Amino acid sequence: MINRKTFDTRQLVLLAMFTAIVAVLQFLGAFIKFGPFSISLVLMPIAVGAALLGAWAGAWLGLAFGFVVLMTGDANVFMAIDPFGTLIIVLLKGTAAGYIAGIAYRAIAKANRTAAAVAAAAICPVVNTGIFILGVYVFFLPTIAAWGEAAGFANATAFIFLGMVGANFLVELALNLILSPVITRLIQYGQDRRAGIA
Repeated sequence: MINRKTFDTRQLVLLAMFTAIVAVLQFLGAFIKFGPFSISLVLMPIAVGAALLGAWAGAWLGLAFGFVVLMTGDANVFMAIDPFGTLIIVLLKGTAAGYIAGIAYRAIAKANRTAAAVAAAAICPVVNTGIFILGVYVFFLPTIAAWGEAAGFANATAFIFLGMVGANFLVELALNLILSPVITRLIQYGQDRRAGIA
């Protein structure tokens, strides 16, 4: 019973640490922009947290990311147009990204933990950006079409993929693929050594 409590306490402390890292990275990331939006540096700790602590922890970290986005004003442009749609998109995209990354990690980890960490690292930005794009189509298409036309794009889809999310997504995906698996494996190695497995 004591060991189970210690394990739960360690997980809770790790989750709290990852939540703090998410908040700090999102505040710092608000100043790093490629195009009109800031880079989501927080996808790294979300993917790592989802891998180490599970899908529900990943969902929590993604939700925390969403709340910090709302607090930093990163979503103000959309909030002025449709507050309800903005809240749904911002809170859902991070939550789903963390949850699905955690599920993918658990499914693949039985065969290979490194491959699982890479999969979680890739899935997190794909889901985050995918839900953002879907939400933009559902809630903001007329506005996006007008912005795209003003920016000289042929249509709203070209503006969304080339003007809004293209560069950001590629940077987020590259950072996640490079750093998240390494961080995950290092933490797991430390945990295995502490447990006497490695």
